[in-house]
Amino acid sequence: MDYEKREIFQNNNDKNEDIPRPVESEDDLILNLSLRPKTLDDFVGQKNVSESLKIAIKASMKREEPMEHLLFAGPPGLGKTSLAHIIANERGAKVTATSGPAIDRAGDLIGIMTNLSEGDILFIDEIHRLSKVVEEFIYPAMENFQIDFLVDKGPYAKTVKFNLKRFTLIGATTRAGLLSSPLRDRFGMFFHLEFYSSEELKKIIKRSANLLGIPIDEDGANEIAIRSRGTPRIANRLLRRVRDWVEIKSDGNITKTAAIDALAVHGIDEKGLDRIDRRMLRLMESSYKGGPVGIEAIAASLNEEKDTIEDVVEPYLLNIGFVRRTSRGRELTEKAYEYLGKKDSFHGGLF
Repeated sequence: MDYEKREIFQNNNDKNEDIPRPVESEDDLILNLSLRPKTLDDFVGQKNVSESLKIAIKASMKREEPMEHLLFAGPPGLGKTSLAHIIANERGAKVTATSGPAIDRAGDLIGIMTNLSEGDILFIDEIHRLSKVVEEFIYPAMENFQIDFLVDKGPYAKTVKFNLKRFTLIGATTRAGLLSSPLRDRFGMFFHLEFYSSEELKKIIKRSANLLGIPIDEDGANEIAIRSRGTPRIANRLLRRVRDWVEIKSDGNITKTAAIDALAVHGIDEKGLDRIDRRMLRLMESSYKGGPVGIEAIAASLNEEKDTIEDVVEPYLLNIGFVRRTSRGRELTEKAYEYLGKKDSFHGGLF
C-alpha cells in the first residue's frame, strides 16, 4: 500500500482517535483458551524454547522428580501462559494459576502453596509485580520447599514453619528488567520469547480456523498473519473479527480481499499498526521533530498510561524498526518517516 492510499486509509479509520485498543471480552478469553495447544508438538514457533522444554520435561520424568523452576519473559500474547499449561499437561500435573498483583500479602500464598501436591505447578503471571515482602516470602519456598510464617508481634511473636510438597514455580513477566536479582537467580531455567514470523503466525491462524470451522484460504491467512504484530494472541483475535465481518458482509469465506476490508474497519493497516500506534508516530514526528522524547511525555500527550506504551505499543514499533531507544529518549527511524510519507524530513536524530 503506497503512502497516498495509506493516508486515505488512516483518515477513514482515525476519525475517532480516542477509541481505546480492543479489550478481549470474557467470551473471547474462554475461546482463546480453547485454541491453546495442549502439547509442545502442537506449539508453533519458539523452536529453541520448545526443544529445551522437551528435554527438561523428559529428564525430570526419567528422574521422577519435579522440574526446576522456570521463568518466561517477553511481550504479552507470545505464549507464556500457554507454555505453562502445556508443561503441566505433558507432566500430568495440576496447575494453579495466579498473578503478582493478586497476591497482596505473604499470607495469601500459604493457602495456595500448602494445597500443592508433589510435582504440581504454581504459575504466577506478571511476577515482577509481586511486593517485596511476598517476594522474600517465596525464596525459601523455591529453595527448600518450606515457608516461615510470623505469628503475633513483639514478645509473643513466633515463627511457624510449613513444609511443602516439591512443586515447580513458573513465572511469567513482560518486564524482566524489573525482577530483582535474588528472585531471578532462583529460577533454574530462563526463556525469553521472541515475536513470531508471518509464516509461523499463518500456521497458527490456519490451525485456529480449522478448530473454529472457519473457511480460509492461503492468502487470507497470510494477510491476517502479516497484520498480527508478530503475536499469536492478536492473530487469533483478528481471525475472529474477520470471521464476524465475512459472515455478515460476505459469503463466510476468508480471502485476502475480505481480510483487508474487514481489518480496515478496525483500523489495522498492512503493517499491523492500529490507531494508537499511528498517533504515537505522528505525535513524535509533528510535536517532537522525531525525538528524542521521553516515554512520560509521549504517554501524557497521548493520554495513555506509561505502562501501556511500554508494554503494548513500543515493543512492536521497536521490533519493526520504526522507533529506537537512546540515552536521551525515543527517536523515529528513517523507516518510520517513510511510513509517514515524510522521508525528506528525516534528520537521523541530529538537530
